Amino acid sequence: MIRATFLALPLVVLAAGAQARDAGCRIEQAGRVVFDRTCDFAPDGRDGSFTLSPRGGGQGALFGPILMVSVSVIEPGLAEVRGLTRDGINSRWGTARRSQRDGACWQGDDFRICAR
Repeated sequence: MIRATFLALPLVVLAAGAQARDAGCRIEQAGRVVFDRTCDFAPDGRDGSFTLSPRGGGQGALFGPILMVSVSVIEPGLAEVRGLTRDGINSRWGTARRSQRDGACWQGDDFRICAR
């Protein structure tokens, strides 16, 4: 099963890169900035969901072991956030609320994601 995940991973990255556009991305974890530069922003549907991945559809990590981060809107103003690791683990970060002050940002219990 893990082998199938690794084989499918490049297809996911390429698919995200096909529709992606450059965005200014900032990710904070536990109050610390872990990523603050241009990345690929790929919208996912019309509900505001999106995926962040390395710029240009690169095969490298976004930061640390994280290859991409997905923000999946589950209801207006509320999203489920996950990070896909190099090991093919789709780790659940938790729920996040859209910032009232900055609509480009989503705030979770111990993380914040912004894409402009």
